Amino acid sequence: MREWLKDYRIKKELTQTEVASRIGVARTTYAMYEQGKRTPSFKIAKKIANTLEFNFEKFLDE
Repeated sequence: MREWLKDYRIKKELTQTEVASRIGVARTTYAMYEQGKRTPSFKIAKKIANTLEFNFEKFLDE
């Protein structure tokens, strides 16, 4: 589970739908990223990191 990803989103006061829209994926796809059921591509990981303002290398720490 990527609880940290959800935490970053909540700190930015964004919904899953808002993040998904900003990074160009469906809300269900983004939800799977948060749940750890799916791993984002390098390109999408960078978009998530930019949107939520954290270093994308955090994905590599898992």
